[in-house]
Amino acid sequence: MKLHLFNIANFRVDGGAMFGVVPKVLWSRAYSSDENNLIVLTLRSLVVETDGRVILVDTGWGDKQDEKFFRHVYLHDGEGLNEGLRRRGYKPEDITDVVLTHLHADHCGGGVKRKEEGNGYELTFPEATYHVSRTQWEWALINNIREADSFLDENIIPLMDSGHLNLVDEEEELFPGFSVRFYYGHTPGLMIPVVKYKDKTLVYTGDLIPTVAHIPIIWNMSYDIESLKTIEEKGKFLNEALDGGYILVFQHDEHVECCTLEMTPKGIRAKEKFDFKEIH
Repeated sequence: MKLHLFNIANFRVDGGAMFGVVPKVLWSRAYSSDENNLIVLTLRSLVVETDGRVILVDTGWGDKQDEKFFRHVYLHDGEGLNEGLRRRGYKPEDITDVVLTHLHADHCGGGVKRKEEGNGYELTFPEATYHVSRTQWEWALINNIREADSFLDENIIPLMDSGHLNLVDEEEELFPGFSVRFYYGHTPGLMIPVVKYKDKTLVYTGDLIPTVAHIPIIWNMSYDIESLKTIEEKGKFLNEALDGGYILVFQHDEHVECCTLEMTPKGIRAKEKFDFKEIH
């Protein structure tokens, strides 16, 4: 098995939105913001090569929307999706599977691109099967006022029309050493990858725990659809991860790529923080 982690791009969001009911006087000690209360997040993608498959987890924002749309997300830096893959030896045609944790635009947008000639859209990874949990897929198609700005037709409908969509019905091992878990607090059917690498268990925490600052049990995003469910799910996961010695891999943390966990008087917290390359 080969593993790679790279940052597609950085973007900015409101810090208060990312930490919900936690006062700024507290969260700002753990995650810095600018004068406009904006914090920087990353868009890290995980690549897992195993058993003849090349699996890409999440694809970032993409570039289909206009300048007005991206003005509100402040994209900057990062390697880019295709360039990040190229630097690791992969062409778009090499990707056999795209696993989308969910269908919010910052996680799935790069999986679909505008056609180079003519109108319409096509898959960025033409040989790949795109995997989405059935619960998330059905939820996204219904859409709702809370997530309407995140579930974009141009990111979703082309997947259905392509014939390359696989809807995942249950928690299972999708590929050797690569399994998925479902969560429902952030958005129904959030699908979190769990990778067995040598003697280690790696969890790409996605929007279940977007940054190391979100490890405390009630430090959660206002974007979560059901905050109490997030607290319940995160509590169970953190206890399992602590007992199992899991390595958490963060998709959105500007400062920390990975950590292990320990029990403290204040609850479960990060123990060792380190770069992904140190896992190898």
